[in-house]
Amino acid sequence: MRKHNFKNLEVWKKSRKYVAAIYSVSAKFPSEERFGVIAQIRSAVISISLNISEGSGRGTNKDFSRFLDMSYGSALEVENLLYLSFDLKFITEDEQNKLVEQVNEIQKMINGLQDSLNG
Repeated sequence: MRKHNFKNLEVWKKSRKYVAAIYSVSAKFPSEERFGVIAQIRSAVISISLNISEGSGRGTNKDFSRFLDMSYGSALEVENLLYLSFDLKFITEDEQNKLVEQVNEIQKMINGLQDSLNG
């Protein structure tokens, strides 16, 4: 049984900072999207760090890995919502590229952490 302190995990730190980036860009979305894309992308981005922190306190690496799976899924959801936001002209191509690059880095870090747990 090995518990982790999420506050020491670089992927948690990066995903926490990423929340601010998504909140900032989504604040510029049309107000009628408050209960649509804005709510969805904000919920998904918050879920990335929440699942990392919750999973870190679980009793086994297998349990932690399951929460990392959920975190990864939320990161994929954010990525998809960024593509949709670009398609809907809520964000520029430059904003999309920068934010997708950041979430791809988080995805890689989640995978790396899972590999270390399962290794």
